[in-house]
This record gives sequence, structure tokens and C-alpha cells, in this order.
Amino acid sequence: MNTKIRNFGTCKIESPAAYEYYTGDESKVVFKTVFETEEGWKEYIGEGAEFFEQAGPRKKIYFDPKEVTAGIVTCGGLCPGINDVIRGIVMELNYRYGVKRILGFPYGYQGLVKKFDHKPIELNPENVAHIGRDGGTILASSRGNQNASDMVDRLSLYGVKMLFCIGGDGTLRGAKEIVREIDRRGEEISVIGVPKTIDNDINYVQKTFGFSTAFSKAMEAVECAHVEAKGAPNGIGVVKLMGRHSGFIAVNAALASQNVNYCLIPEVDFDLKGKGSFLDVLKKRIQTREHAVIIVAEGAGQKFFGKTEERDASGNLKLGDIGVYLKNSIQEFFKAEKIEVNVKYIDPSYIIRSIPANPEDSIFCGFLAQNAVHAAMAGKTDLVIGIWNNVFTHLPIDIAIQERKVLQPTKSTLWRTLLASTGQPAHMVAE
Repeated sequence: MNTKIRNFGTCKIESPAAYEYYTGDESKVVFKTVFETEEGWKEYIGEGAEFFEQAGPRKKIYFDPKEVTAGIVTCGGLCPGINDVIRGIVMELNYRYGVKRILGFPYGYQGLVKKFDHKPIELNPENVAHIGRDGGTILASSRGNQNASDMVDRLSLYGVKMLFCIGGDGTLRGAKEIVREIDRRGEEISVIGVPKTIDNDINYVQKTFGFSTAFSKAMEAVECAHVEAKGAPNGIGVVKLMGRHSGFIAVNAALASQNVNYCLIPEVDFDLKGKGSFLDVLKKRIQTREHAVIIVAEGAGQKFFGKTEERDASGNLKLGDIGVYLKNSIQEFFKAEKIEVNVKYIDPSYIIRSIPANPEDSIFCGFLAQNAVHAAMAGKTDLVIGIWNNVFTHLPIDIAIQERKVLQPTKSTLWRTLLASTGQPAHMVAE
């Protein structure tokens, strides 16, 4: 795994940020932290351990702040905390480094393409001071790929020296294309990614912003489902949460609630029919406890819809609606079993992603924003600001988009804790 970070050249300008201490490029964050034996640790270090470069302000910087025009773009679906990141970037650029020209490009990567005619917005401390109170993004967003050459043309037209791309997997892939086009032209425009995904599925990034807010808000829906389930004979509450490839939101919401009986995620297979299947297990609970609460992640159970190559504007495979499918399957199953049930289905997805960040996420967004600015001012490029072992890192975009992070049931203490909390079987497949 090549974690070396690209830099345009030697940093010769004394940083005006005036911090009391700085982070050196030689400061590293070790990749692996758990070893079963002392010999294993010594062997790991001895053979040349894998490290990430630590993020943070550098004592000397590459770009002269007086000559810098910075750009910010937000892409993909909405997520709590985007405005906090925008605010953090603007404040750090302006107050710490003295950068006075900051442009926000509206509607995602469309804002970097001339034909869409979206005029950039001048951002300053006054007009971003209170945007964290609102959900969404003041720059708006869009999905879909744009031509990298057209985007770099726009950056060059406005004299942009650093571009901050706030978005998920698709956004980071677009940022990589922009980097390639900049390299092809031999220009020096720093491209820094700030990973945004409620699903928390960016590779080698411990946590993404918006995740804490998302599962906290999801808990409200789960608690409502519990009330509904307890409030009717044989009540069953079904809540669908986000998670195309990973079940982190679903699992965390279930653990926080402690009223969830079953949590279905993309990483763990399950069947609906046959002895030992999910519906068979659910039937036994209804017969003994007379109610149940179920969380299902949107990417779970996609095998029930067959294979499809249809994709959305971001290039993601379109998913079947497992929430509605599960609700209908439960009703049909119990009807055939001649057991009357009351099924209540809740899908809070758009509510969850549109709210402002909670205090924890808001603080986290500020850290990400500041470290993104530090990296750009030091002339670094082609990287994502991440966090690993609770330390902020510089992660090459190539590694971030290499694959999606997923929960590993056979190795994860999170999943083991979930099984203990819900009491569900580790496997619900037909015998």
C-alpha cells in the first residue's frame, strides 16, 4: 500500500498561521495497532510498518497566501455537516492564512463546467458565519460525471490554486480525474478531498462526518417503530436506514436504541424462506414475545431482486427497495401462516440526511476543514483528509477509492456486540 503523499515542491514560505506548534512531514500514524504477541509487533516494525502521513499545519508552506484563489465544491447526496466544513475551510483560509479570495462553485461538478453557466459565489467569514445552523449545503449539489478538461479550464480561468472537493466515493473519483488533467497540463492546483458519506464506507477512513448525526437521528425512527410495535397485537416495526454497501448506520442505531430485535445489513446474508431463515426466526419471536423491531440497511438482501446493470447518475448500481419488499414479505408470510400481525414501516432517509450536524459532528467537521486547508497551503495534492486510530491523516485518493469499507462480521467486535444486544442468530439462512 503506497501511502506516500504528493507535494508540488519544497515549502519555503514561513506560515502566517501563527500556531504554537506544527506537524512535520516526518510525523506518521501507524496503520496496524493490535498485535496478539510482542513478537508480532517487533516483526511488524522490523519489516517496515505501513504508515499514514499525519495531517496538521506545517511550519513552512508552498503557496503564497496573497496569490491564492481557493475553490470549494460539494457533490453527491446531502449529508449533515457539509455547511460546517464549508465554514471551517473559509474561516481557516481567511483568518489563519490571510487568503481573501474564496470561490464556492454551485451545484457540484456542474459548477466547474462553463456550459451550465453556474456563477461562482464569493465566500467570506461574514456570509458563512452561521451556515452550520442549516442542513444541506449553501452551494447546492449534483450527481454525475463531468469532463475533467472542462473543469480544469474553469479552475484556470478563475486562477484557482487549490480546490476542496467535499463528497463521497463518486466525488473523490471525479477529484482524481481532475488531478490527472492538472498533471497532464503541468499546472499546480492542489486538490484536497474531504470525505462525505453518511454510510461511513470510505476506505481507510475511521469515521466520516455526518455519521454520528445520522444514526442519532435514525434512533428517533427506531424508537417510534418500537412504540408502534408494542402498541398493537403482534406488532412489527420495520425501519429502513441508509447503507448501500455497509451496515454501520444500521448497527449503531440498533446498539444505541437497545430496542431492536433484528438488524439486517449488506455484509451478512439471510434468507426469507425455509427453516432457520429470517421469517422463520421472526415467527418464533412473535409467537413468544408478540412484537418485534427490525432495522434493515438499504443494501441488504439485494439478491432477492436479481442482477441489474442499471446505474444512477453517480454510477452506483440501482438498488431494489428492500424496505418495501421486506414489509410485503412479512405480511404475506404471516397471512399464509394464519397469524395476524400489524406491520408498521418507516423510511426516514431524507429526513436524516437533510438535518444540521449535531455538536459532535460539527466539531469533527471543523477539524477536517482545518486539516484540508493546512494540506493545500503546504502544496500537497491528490489526497483525502481522513482519521485513523483517532489521528487525522493524509490519505492518497487512489487508496480511498480503491474499495469500499465494510463491516467484517467474523472479525468485528461491533457486530459481536450487536448480536448480544438484539439476541438475533448470527446466521439466518435456510438449512
